[in-house]
This record gives sequence, structure tokens and C-alpha cells, in this order.
Amino acid sequence: MTKSEHHTFHIPVMGLAYTIDTPLKVARFGISSVVSIIEDILVEQMRKFYCEQEEEEYIAIPHEDIDHRAKRITAYLNLLNKIVAKQTKRLKAEAFVEGNEIVKYFEMLPDDSSLKLLYLEMTKMEEGAAKELVQQKLREKIVAGSIDVNIMTKCDRMNFAKDGTLLPVEYADAMAALRGFALSDLSSSVVFSAGLNPRLYTYCESFKDFFPDENGNLKKKIILKVSDYRSALIQGKFFAKKGLWISEFRVESGLNCGGHAFATDGILLGPILEEFKNKKPEIVEELFSMCNNALIVKGHESFVQLPKLKITVQGGIGTANENKFLMEYYEVDGTGWGSPFLLVPEVTNVDNETLNQLSVAKKEDYYLSYASPLGIPFNNFRKSSAEKQRIERIEKGRPGSACYKTFLAFNTEFSNKPICGSSREYQHLKIKQLKEKNLSPAEYQKEFDAIVVKDCLCEGLAAPVLVKNNIPVPHNLTATSICPGPNLAYFSGIHSLREMVEHIYGRTNILNSVPRPYMFVNELVLYAEYLKKEIEKSFDTFSEKQSRYLQNFKSNLLEGIDYYKNLIPSIKLETERKISAMKEELTNIELALKNLVIPEMAAVHK
Repeated sequence: MTKSEHHTFHIPVMGLAYTIDTPLKVARFGISSVVSIIEDILVEQMRKFYCEQEEEEYIAIPHEDIDHRAKRITAYLNLLNKIVAKQTKRLKAEAFVEGNEIVKYFEMLPDDSSLKLLYLEMTKMEEGAAKELVQQKLREKIVAGSIDVNIMTKCDRMNFAKDGTLLPVEYADAMAALRGFALSDLSSSVVFSAGLNPRLYTYCESFKDFFPDENGNLKKKIILKVSDYRSALIQGKFFAKKGLWISEFRVESGLNCGGHAFATDGILLGPILEEFKNKKPEIVEELFSMCNNALIVKGHESFVQLPKLKITVQGGIGTANENKFLMEYYEVDGTGWGSPFLLVPEVTNVDNETLNQLSVAKKEDYYLSYASPLGIPFNNFRKSSAEKQRIERIEKGRPGSACYKTFLAFNTEFSNKPICGSSREYQHLKIKQLKEKNLSPAEYQKEFDAIVVKDCLCEGLAAPVLVKNNIPVPHNLTATSICPGPNLAYFSGIHSLREMVEHIYGRTNILNSVPRPYMFVNELVLYAEYLKKEIEKSFDTFSEKQSRYLQNFKSNLLEGIDYYKNLIPSIKLETERKISAMKEELTNIELALKNLVIPEMAAVHK
């Protein structure tokens, strides 16, 4: 890790709407953020809204256009790029006067930034030519944050023409989204999340911006969100063999994160980061050799020198000390701060009702649910209006949602054409099938609950930005889904961008009074609870394979605890009280895990 002149954190993607315009709020201050581009209907609504705000010409891209999805995404990203460029130009031209954004830009930088130090030196100088010279140097160093985009690789639904015929693969959702980004004016990164998608990854080869120019520069970069080193290596090699360089591995906690949760096999964040730290030179060398050889074979410009490969981490970071420890001990190049920014209305789009609920929420209001139609555990908020709506529909005898957007329509159990597991159509058919099984009341209720727990994320995760900005909401579906990570339980109130940045860098503390274990302990607790639930869930259908998986999961957690016990002497930034609490918590969790019995298959089926 090398010290950066600029910010060392980024704001990850959140939902469909929460960060869809965040670059317009933070990029001019040098802060990078990630926009979801999977929902082109919302993207088009936001383009119309900002064209009106900025007095730019808006020409609608109709759904009837066969390539409407990619075109809408390109047009919106170009608009964001244009607006951020204008904002940054205005900021650079401002006088260094308290209250101006140029002052805010430099004052928010980390304290060890050379730019921050130069700025502070400038403020002490007498007026004159020397001061003006330093001010001009500072202006030249101002850099806007990156406008990055996120594509969830699993959201790659095939699409159909008006006559019902299947469209070519390049019109699939993720494929078209990638094309929309690749053809935009942006010089930024695409973040691929949710695992390997071979056809999507291969499609990157179709766009020259993903390959180096004659100077070895990449206009479009690739970031992989990964849960462990093995996943990073496998996916990194897949790209490298095609001459495509991975510019960043974004390591995310499997469970201590927002949105969909991709649990590892019990391997914890600390040991994962240790492996990245120890093997970074090895993976960089292997991928560089593989990538450059492929570039030469394919006739592309090759890299004249080793390109940068960053390792960053996100998920559950809550204090400046934790942030600093990750940066210094694991030598990561940056950190991601997501869920706490849901309490910052000038950065993210949370409707007022939900924002007020979050600002006073309790720890038990955040939970891991199975609300996602994708069948992947999903971090949820009990008091959301979408959860209230879901329960009301069940009580009225009409569970499920009207499915207008069909982005998550993948189920073919009842029809050749995929439908969504959260749709009213699917849930009606599934409940009808359930009634024919003649189960006991308890068994029936258990299976019924597993069906109706699925909720519509396409509408719920898009609604908040529309509600917040008084944009007409299609079909009047204003209920909001929100997916904060459990770490948000330790933050309360409503904050400004300045306050949150001050917290990240340790210049203030905005944590609430809820006792907060160290981030590694928080994640460990989540994994221990997850293991217990997996044992309970699988008990009636236990197999030898499941038994081996759960035993391995438990062993990995115990190894992780040993790792943390040995790590404690290196955690020098925390108080003795905090360290003592961490030791006690690790011992208690270790004891509970050792006492946790995973039944053998034979014992279960006696």
C-alpha cells in the first residue's frame, strides 16, 4: 500500500436506487462511488429528471428500440460524466474562502494526504504571489472521484422480441448493461459482483476500451468483487487469458455487508485478507504474464510496465481505527463504506419515511432474510414499507407482487417462459401445489412461509429515489425495500457528508451508544449464527455431503478464531478494554462452536 494524495475510501453500490446518482453528490470532492446500471427503466427516469434539472435536451429512448437498454445506460452515464465535469470545473474556479466547495474538498481529505498538508500550509501564508502560486498548484491537483458502475452477473436474463422470439445473447440484461457502459464516454471501472459469468466476461473482449492503449493506459477498467483469494485467482485467470487486466479485487465480507450475502465456507475476513497480503506478488506476477502473452497473441498493444492491481476491502467497517488497521496491517489500497451513508441524505437516496426509521432503528431491526427471488440470503430491514406491504398482501389472501419489470424472472417450474419467485402468479401456483400435499399444519405453514417470504426487489429497490425526488412512480408502487448491512445498527441519526468523512478518518465519532464489538468479531458472530441456522434448516434432509460441508464450515470458523487470537497483539490502535472484550468474545464463541453438534447422517436417519 502506498499513501494516496486523495481519499482512501469509496462508496459501494447500494440497491438499485440508493447510489444511482451519488457521483453527482460526491465525485467533485474526489470521492469515488458505484452506480447500479441493471435497471434501465430507472436509469431512463433519472436521465429525464437530470436533463430537466440541468436544462439539457432530453430525447426519450423508447422500449421499442431493440437496443434500448444499452442506449439508455450509455446516455445516462454520459450525462453523469458531463455534469460532474461541469461541477468540478466550477469548484476549481472558486476562491479559497470558507464555505466554498473548494475548501470543503481539501478539508475533507485524510490528514496524512500531501495535498491536505499543502492546503493547510497555504492557509497560513500571507496574501501575495507565493500564496497564489500554491493555490494554483492545489487547483491543478483536484481530481474528481470515479463514476464506477456495478453489474450483478447473475442478473443476465435473456429477452424476447415483440413476436415472442428469443433475442440474440447480446441483448441479455447484463450483456446489454456492459455494452452500455463500454460505449459511454466514461473513463472508469465496471464492478462485477455475484460470481463468474463466462459469457459476460468474454463479452468484454468486444470493446477496445478494456485493452491498453499504446501507453499502457486503460480507459475502462475491471473490478471484481470477491469473497476470497481462490475466487479472485480463478476469475482473474479467466480474464487474463483473454488479455483483460483486473485493476482491482474488491474483497467483501460474506455476511457483514449490505444487499445479497454470499457466505464463504466459514472462512473469515481476517484470514482472507492475510492470504491476499501474502500472495499478492504471486497473483500479480501470474496474471501479468498471462495477460501480456494473450495481448501479444491477439495483436493488441501490450503493457510496457506492470499495471496497478489494487486490493480493497469492504463490509462491516465502522471506526477509523478499524479502517486504519486494514490499511496498515493488511496493506490494502482502500476501503469501502456503504451502509452508514444511508444516513447521509446528501449522498444517497432514502425516502424520508425510511430515513427516519433507520435513524432510530434498533439492532434487531436488521436481519438476514430470504426475500430475494434469486434464492440468495438478503440483508433486510424489518420496518421497511415493502416488508409491511408484503405482510398486508398475505393477510388479504393475495401474497406476491405484480411483476411489471421481470428483471429477476428466472423460474421455469410452471411455464417455459421464466417468471419471478416473488410474483403473485408464481406464489399462487406454488401455494396451490402446496395445498395438494396434505401436510400437517406445522409443515404446511413452514413451506407456505418459505414461498411468501420472497418480495419484489425490482420495484422496492427502485422506488426510494423516485419518492424522494417527487418523480411519478409507475403503478403507484411506492413501498421501499432497503438492504443495509448489520453494521448500520451501530449508527443512528441523520448526518452530513462532512460528518461521515470526519468519522471515517477519525476526526469525530458518530457511533451510537449500542456496545459494538470489533468488526472481525461482528462477522464471526454472524457466521456462527448462520451455521446454527444451516444445521436446523438441513436437519430433516441431512446427507453425508451436507454433514461434510457443515463440519468443514465449523472447522474454518475455529481456525479463524485461532487466527484472531494470534492477531490481537498486532491490533495496537484499540484500548486495553476493547482488546480485553475481544479476547473474551472470541473465547465465548469458540466454546459455543465446540459445543455445537453437527449430526452424522446415520444418526439423523435412525
